[in-house]
Amino acid sequence: MKHITALTLAALMASTAAPALAQEQGDILLGLGLGWIEPDSGSNTLVGKVDADGALSPTITIEYFVADRVGIELLASWPFKHDLNLAGGDIGETKHLPPTLSLQYYFTNNSSITPFIGAGINYTYFFDEKTNNLGGASLDLDDSWGLALHAGADFALSEKSALRADVRYIDIETEATVGGTNIGDVDISPWVFNIAYVMKF
Repeated sequence: MKHITALTLAALMASTAAPALAQEQGDILLGLGLGWIEPDSGSNTLVGKVDADGALSPTITIEYFVADRVGIELLASWPFKHDLNLAGGDIGETKHLPPTLSLQYYFTNNSSITPFIGAGINYTYFFDEKTNNLGGASLDLDDSWGLALHAGADFALSEKSALRADVRYIDIETEATVGGTNIGDVDISPWVFNIAYVMKF
């Protein structure tokens, strides 16, 4: 019985000593990470099924807490580059920037593991579109606005830093024009998986 009591006391002391990354009004979180974007399986267009492959890029987030456990976060990144495929064949490539603004809620304020959820709006800017194997035809992808959902958890390393693992679903749909002809909408709508080092100021 004494051994059980001692083990219980030790466990309580250990949990009390674990670092916590509290989220209080006025705090700022800066996250530096690496994100993998995995697009939707593809879209049917006038010329066939068009899809984009996955891409990896550095990410940065900055979040301001408007209240305890409630933050407004801006996601930015280095441009993601995607190869575009038509019926399994390479037809070109594009780059895009997907800045995303989210309102986020953290489920606890004094724990070493802090899960959170968020929702917001995404704007995706496409550029450097190029075509391959299309006889030199031009490619143009319209910019996109859409809903973004976010969930993840912070694993505290200290009272001022944490390791973050998170996932987003972003609604990205763009109108594609090839050689001046509108071929329809391409639904990219990716899952974005991210690992980041987060610092509190």
